[in-house]
Amino acid sequence: MTRKVRKAVFPAAGLGTRFLPATKSMPKEMLPLVDKPLIQYGVEEAKHSGVQNIIIVTGRGKTAIEDHFDVSFELEHLLESRHKKDLLAIVRSVSDLIDVSYARQKEALGLGHAVLRAQALVGDEPFSVILSDDIIDSDTPCLRQLLDVYEFYSAPVLALMEVPKESISAYGVVDAEPVAHNGGRDRLYRIRNLVEKPKAADAPSNLAIIGRYVLTPDIFTSLETIPPGSGGEIQLTDGLKHLLRSRPIYGYKFEGKRYDAGDKQGFLQATVEFALKRHDLGANFLQYLKSLKL
Repeated sequence: MTRKVRKAVFPAAGLGTRFLPATKSMPKEMLPLVDKPLIQYGVEEAKHSGVQNIIIVTGRGKTAIEDHFDVSFELEHLLESRHKKDLLAIVRSVSDLIDVSYARQKEALGLGHAVLRAQALVGDEPFSVILSDDIIDSDTPCLRQLLDVYEFYSAPVLALMEVPKESISAYGVVDAEPVAHNGGRDRLYRIRNLVEKPKAADAPSNLAIIGRYVLTPDIFTSLETIPPGSGGEIQLTDGLKHLLRSRPIYGYKFEGKRYDAGDKQGFLQATVEFALKRHDLGANFLQYLKSLKL
């Protein structure tokens, strides 16, 4: 019987250098996309996928993340005394959203190292990993799509996306064969190999790994076994490549649109498109955009 995935790990110890100077004192995960921090979109995705326990791997200067998901007694008291019930409900909904635990990554030594830091809290059970830089807009949450595959095959599942050749060197890339699933052969793949950030000429495919994973606990053994790469970093892709020797791993080309909110242009595109979808902002914001003389 396949064990249920109850936990989601959020690596959040990176320095966010692409958004300096804003991230000099603010975690990049707390950058607001319209009116919610990036990490909250991922936490809500986990909750809507049926995952109730969140593990956030933090580092130095990340206390704003902990404060965000904690109860804010002073703010709640102020809003209550001023009878601002709508705002009070918004504030309370964040702290009531989900159960959160924290692990510490003292040095940012790669995504694999961040996942490894969550081992004590994950324990001996399957879990998911969500990178809050990747904002995914979809009817069915991206993580839920992966969980459906995991529950069918009882094997790790990675989110995949087709990427243009000129951009492929920024991603982990898979060599994979399509697998018939739900009447089609265009979304599910059995992975044969994984390559971290290959040159365009050396990429085994145009299928890149995106920041959603469903993993089994044996990934920890693989991450402990592999040697560190350049800069002393432990890469999750290398750990998965090691794990592939002992068990099948699948990739799923998710349905939805992904925004790279860790990149300035991707962040701006997400901000515009999410604002346009808001019932309280969309119409007026669209009129404003139309008025610009571009």
